[in-house]
Amino acid sequence: MRVRVVRLVRETEMLGKATLKRHAGLVDSMADTVGVDLEQAMLEGRLSVDQLSDVVLTCTGCSEAEACERWLAMQKETVSETPDYCRNTETFQRLSKGESA
Repeated sequence: MRVRVVRLVRETEMLGKATLKRHAGLVDSMADTVGVDLEQAMLEGRLSVDQLSDVVLTCTGCSEAEACERWLAMQKETVSETPDYCRNTETFQRLSKGESA
């Protein structure tokens, strides 16, 4: 666990808080848009804190953040699929099916 925390701290320092906050918000919005309750998944043990951190870090590697923000802003109801460029599609699909991340 300590190694994981050190890794996350180093990645945070490299990426910057603003970037992590932006992508954490995108992950949260994307989950809501595809009908995934991240908090409930964590309570049910289907998603760990480490896995959620990895989802956010995966999102930070995406070059389509602006497109994602626009896409999310256009969604007025729950949809069944993420955009093609989403790097976390498989995780969201598993969670939406009630499976573990």
